[in-house]
Amino acid sequence: MRAYHLGRILVALLAAAGLALVGQGLADLPARPPQPSGDEHRASTAASLPPLARAIPVEVRIPAIGVRAPLVPVAADGAGTLEVPPLDQPAVAGWYRPGVSPGETGNAVLVGHVDSGDGPAVFFDLGRLRPGDTVQITRDDASMVRFAVEGVEAYPKDRFPTDLVYAPAAVAGLRLITCGGRFDRGSGDYTDNVVVFASRTA
Repeated sequence: MRAYHLGRILVALLAAAGLALVGQGLADLPARPPQPSGDEHRASTAASLPPLARAIPVEVRIPAIGVRAPLVPVAADGAGTLEVPPLDQPAVAGWYRPGVSPGETGNAVLVGHVDSGDGPAVFFDLGRLRPGDTVQITRDDASMVRFAVEGVEAYPKDRFPTDLVYAPAAVAGLRLITCGGRFDRGSGDYTDNVVVFASRTA
């Protein structure tokens, strides 16, 4: 397992024989990040919906790619390393707990493995999502929040779009992250991160 400490890179990137996850940071971010291109109607819809109170997300459903997975909180530990979903539970996704919860104003962040030693993991098909696909988040207050996908992008890991993922936003957004691109057997890591951008919808 390889882990990077919060600092210049700030969020851990797990890579162990294909168990690649995510990575980037949370500090020193611009106050108003550039927004990904997307459907203006969906952005307008998100802006018109009143933000929800904070609540812990417990499940994510993505019907277009057959995902229904429990969510576990992840954060930085005392050493400054990002916790990740359990290696022995590749069907589980993580919610970045220090950030906003899905439905609050701002960008909630979910992370998940792309594969495991046994085959595809929870976010294996994340790159197949298309604008208009929906992501449904169930929260522990019994509410369900729906998001519409605006775009899917792949970024080299050394050019991860930290501002687009973690910086403050004016509406309730969602970012889903996994690994993608070519698998480098030498490093035991994928070359890219796949990021799904979504905004809350009615």
